[in-house]
Amino acid sequence: MRILFIAGREIDYGRNEVILRALRRLGSVDVIGEKGRAKSLLKRNVKIALRAIPKLIRRNYNLVYVGFYGHLLMFPVSVLSSSPILFDVFVSTYDTLVGDRKKISEDSFAGRLCLWLDRSACGLARHVLLDTDAHREYFIQSIGVNPEIISTLPVGCNEEIFSPRQQKLDSTKTRVLYYSTYLPLHGVETVVRAASILKAEPVVFNLVGEGQEYRRVRNISEDLQLSNIKFHPTIPAKKLSDMIAEADICLGGHFGKSAKADRVIPGKIYQMLAMARPIIATSTTANNELLVHGESAYLCSPDNPTALSVAIMALHQDQFLRLKLAEGGRKQYGLKCSEAVITQRLDEILHEIMH
Repeated sequence: MRILFIAGREIDYGRNEVILRALRRLGSVDVIGEKGRAKSLLKRNVKIALRAIPKLIRRNYNLVYVGFYGHLLMFPVSVLSSSPILFDVFVSTYDTLVGDRKKISEDSFAGRLCLWLDRSACGLARHVLLDTDAHREYFIQSIGVNPEIISTLPVGCNEEIFSPRQQKLDSTKTRVLYYSTYLPLHGVETVVRAASILKAEPVVFNLVGEGQEYRRVRNISEDLQLSNIKFHPTIPAKKLSDMIAEADICLGGHFGKSAKADRVIPGKIYQMLAMARPIIATSTTANNELLVHGESAYLCSPDNPTALSVAIMALHQDQFLRLKLAEGGRKQYGLKCSEAVITQRLDEILHEIMH
């Protein structure tokens, strides 16, 4: 099977990386994409579309896979491709900009344009991928995509980077790790306020990343004069896996309260599960598709610093519970979202749409 893989966002973005690895197990893959974040997503998409034209004109692929973020690419690809197109929509442009980040209003021209973009891009594909059942239902009910063309595929992670390893023990303090790009749905403020509640306890927080709400959250931490939080800049995946291995408790999130946060499973949860670390996550519709409270994770309510602090103390005080969650989470990962599971499910989807 010959496959053309095209992605508007960086090809080393977690979702793109895992599916590209799976496709390479299933066939011969040509890739059009770039590594690293782009200053202008529009300019990158134009550049990638131009690079794709010669390959699409030759028409010698069994499948064209359009990965995240591929909404804009779907228009030129659908015109030029005679092969079936599998589109990993992954996110709704409308939901992200209107509902989650609140950059534009739903009744504005830009809001209606985003909704049209979501619906039109999906309509041009032979088949569409999403990450959770809750997200699939949103695209059916709110975006208006035909349910017959949508399949779900978990995000997973690169197991060459994220895999179990022996932990470096520290008997003096419990190390809590949270990493994010500080989007509103990540709810980093909730983590900081939970740290404030626990400031007298032997618990230290490592917060990794930068982004939209970083300065505001950092200011809150400084105003509260918290000495139990250490802020770290964004780091490469390999170093991040080292920090996961060293953490006693990993925070999976999303700790912000929004409709989108309720529909998606954070990518970090897959990485933490793969590394067999005990996780605290929120009890959302999507997280409950994968996780079971007390068995594969400790679940608490979102946007609730008190609930999060209680969860952290429960794991801080109970080493056996941490071990149980770590082992249960790793088992659940193997059953539902490992690279082997993703590859098998993707193979099934490809056979469905190509026969």
